[in-house]
Amino acid sequence: MDPDALFFPLANALGASVDQIKILSCLLIAYPLGSLFTRIPSSQPNLKHTFNIFISVFFLIPVLNLHWGILHLLGSILGTYFIAANIRGPSMPWIVFVFVMGHLTVNFVHVFDGITVDIEVPQMILTTKLTSFAWNVHDGRKQEEDLDKWQLHKRVTRYPTLLEFLGFSFYFPGVLIGPPLDYASYISLIDESLFKSAELTKPMRRAIPDGRKRVAYRKMLMGLVFLGFFAALTPSYNFTTTLTPWFAKQSLLYRIAVFQFYGFVERCKFYTVWTLAEGASILTGLGFSGFGPSGESHWEGAANIKILEIELPSNFKVLLDSWNINTNVWLREYVYKRVTPKGRKPGFRSTLITCFTSASWHGIAIGYYLTFIPGGFVTYLSRKCRASFRPLVTPPPGAPSTWAKRIYDFLGTFICILLLNFVTAPFRLLTLANTMQAWSRLGWYGWWIVGFGVFFFNAGGSEYLQSLQKEQRHVVDVKRPHSLSPNVVMTLETAVEERS
Repeated sequence: MDPDALFFPLANALGASVDQIKILSCLLIAYPLGSLFTRIPSSQPNLKHTFNIFISVFFLIPVLNLHWGILHLLGSILGTYFIAANIRGPSMPWIVFVFVMGHLTVNFVHVFDGITVDIEVPQMILTTKLTSFAWNVHDGRKQEEDLDKWQLHKRVTRYPTLLEFLGFSFYFPGVLIGPPLDYASYISLIDESLFKSAELTKPMRRAIPDGRKRVAYRKMLMGLVFLGFFAALTPSYNFTTTLTPWFAKQSLLYRIAVFQFYGFVERCKFYTVWTLAEGASILTGLGFSGFGPSGESHWEGAANIKILEIELPSNFKVLLDSWNINTNVWLREYVYKRVTPKGRKPGFRSTLITCFTSASWHGIAIGYYLTFIPGGFVTYLSRKCRASFRPLVTPPPGAPSTWAKRIYDFLGTFICILLLNFVTAPFRLLTLANTMQAWSRLGWYGWWIVGFGVFFFNAGGSEYLQSLQKEQRHVVDVKRPHSLSPNVVMTLETAVEERS
């Protein structure tokens, strides 16, 4: 009997591929396995590593039939392990980066000895883990005073055994679609120091705090709800609908409006798998983030998305920080900051390099670059607006909100949603021709917004808004009560600047 026959009925019912159903099945199977994982005592770490390896191999070979794919994963893992161990110097993390990213790119173009590779997504997750590990090892070899807070917390000072490294690489709840985790977080999960560092408000029977099952299965239910949305809506409402003759016949305003709904439907796929994976990770203990005031445990550390902040973002930075969180942390800590010369602040160059890296990490299709490169310009404009417009409408600390601030917040959310869907459409459409056709049917509205913003800020807009801020501060200084001491004045000014 063909094992795939077990998945055919469900695939047909949901309108999905058999491989997609297999991945969903693995994520759901990971829930009871996560509870079993926590039964292994911390005194037997090698058994925990072996458990991770065994379950991941089970997912990859008997279920997903990725016999060749797992060899690719092992190639990147073993290569990184020996490079990081034997090359001591500032070039080591870059050598690992080129090695694993190059291997990933080769698999994207399907030319590895003529074999078709279906391991791309697990290898993408592995790439983030291996490159971050290389930097963490490099940081562990440096003086503490040369590291920032993040680097000091994540550095690796004791090189792992091969079994430890394989367990880290094959952590089973995240091996297929993430979330990725760094080596320090993995080890703190294995030895349960993740839980010992918290201030306990009441005695516990076990090292792992209570409450994780409630949170995890709530995540599972949420993931299944989004799966229902995606299965029911995606056949008729998706970005490829913009290419149909029906869409071209609608009015421009209607096209732009319904296009925003298409974006939500497209994101439901990611909400499904990432929420399911988060719940499975929580069941192993990953994601513990402390206790609340009433002693309840919080499990927010394994989140890869914050759905409300994505769908109704207050600004573009909040949106980016809420989407694919762990990958964004990887891009920020191991690309954005690392390509910036020491002693200098990251600038537009660092932003573009990071966006290009993100596009390359996703694949070689032109659509990825048509998403992430324009995304760099949107990020640039978001920072400019935050630095130039927001201080003009933000009331002083303790003062009630103003109509100007409410209008600013509404427009910020509205424009963020418009730009989010516009720049992410190529991610689904993939080709240049499809993207150009879709954007033209949307009146190129995203490029009009970006183009106007870039022109405004580079044609004197930044200087003009800064002058308005100076005038505003001058008026505040004149109206400020003279009874305030200079120290209080400085404290108020610092609070306003930090808030803006």
